[in-house]
Amino acid sequence: MENKKVSPAFKALKGFIKAVYPTFTVEGAENLPDEPVVVVGNHAQLHGPLSCELYFPGLHYTWCVGEMLHVKEVPAYAYRDFWSAKPAYSRWFYKLLSYLIAPLSAFVFTNANTVSVYHDARALTTFKRTVQLLEEGANVILFPECPTPNNGIVHAFQDKFVDVAKLYYKKTGKELQFVPLYVCPALKKLCLGEPVPFRADAPIGEERARVCAELSERITQLARRLPAHRVVPYLNVPKKQYPTNLPTEGEQA
Repeated sequence: MENKKVSPAFKALKGFIKAVYPTFTVEGAENLPDEPVVVVGNHAQLHGPLSCELYFPGLHYTWCVGEMLHVKEVPAYAYRDFWSAKPAYSRWFYKLLSYLIAPLSAFVFTNANTVSVYHDARALTTFKRTVQLLEEGANVILFPECPTPNNGIVHAFQDKFVDVAKLYYKKTGKELQFVPLYVCPALKKLCLGEPVPFRADAPIGEERARVCAELSERITQLARRLPAHRVVPYLNVPKKQYPTNLPTEGEQA
């Protein structure tokens, strides 16, 4: 495994954040196989990446949108993805904030253990880097939700991440496993469920749909089994709009 040079300022910042950010406990760590895996979780806004950076066990890397590593690209992406759903009267503030955080974002994500994610011709670079890290023994964490609603726990997934397993099988002959993760800021928990194995002999289109559906269902069930709490949704909406983990009337548990 490569030795990444990390800025002392980043180490100090990480230490400060860990001192003031809630401590998360990990439940279901026994569901992590001995072989490296891809962990798939709900984003929970900033809580997914942040809590995993601080408290996920073992060596791990997290997928991060490539724009967040480049100062000039941060503002447009950050506003669109984090704050575009904010009330109209406050959007001017969040547009300003998106510029203010740009230098910090680039600094943090270039020093943290991240894999740059691209949705253009550079996508293959993301997959190759992920497979390399898996071969070297690291787990890889990703949060593939998109704005499309699914249920009150997790949004729909962008499904191309499943293709990593196809490349991994081609290189190693091993069928990669995807481990579901429910990030629960309200209870300060990272909950891991039983893995979903990739089937190398199935058409990739079918596997994308199956793996995403099973992961989404397992994440939902991890949330449903916990005590009543507010779910931090993918979209940055007012807190009064946060759903609960308990099924609403007419919805299956």
